[in-house]
Amino acid sequence: MIRLASELQTDSIVDGKGIRAVIWAQGCSHNCPGCHNQQTRDFKGGFSKNIEELKMEISALEFQDGVTFSGGDPFFQPRQCAELAKHIKTLGMNVWCYTGFTFEELLKMSADDKDIKCFLENIDIMIDGRFIISKRTYSLSFRGSSNQRIIDVKKSLEKKKAVLVEFEEEATITNFGRSEELIFI
Repeated sequence: MIRLASELQTDSIVDGKGIRAVIWAQGCSHNCPGCHNQQTRDFKGGFSKNIEELKMEISALEFQDGVTFSGGDPFFQPRQCAELAKHIKTLGMNVWCYTGFTFEELLKMSADDKDIKCFLENIDIMIDGRFIISKRTYSLSFRGSSNQRIIDVKKSLEKKKAVLVEFEEEATITNFGRSEELIFI
């Protein structure tokens, strides 16, 4: 069983590159002031879902480039998320993950926790770091504050240090009446 904040979301274009499904994990103790997902903090909130049932839903997805883990913080449920991420990879989809932990914190934790290690090994791209309201920005793709990083997890695990994703192109979109510069990777 995994604790979720909502049912599997599909067709997201803001939770990573491409069209994505999103798994909203329930539970987070980072307590970032200004968090836009405060309802996902309570570890007893949300609902429990059978992992096999969620795997079937993911297997039935069409027209999704990948799956993003968000929340809450998925790393508070590393065994369940690792199992799902491994399944997603067998389907040929990429895996993104948002976490309030830094890559360095997770790397250290993974030395003693095989579930965290397995989850990390099945993530392609990670957005790490707590949301810091004084560093809030609308100008960076896929991040809420400028301290957060977009990390290539495979390369980072090989090098045992965070390897940031390079930006390739820029585009401008309009969001709620304000023009924003977004960088796509």
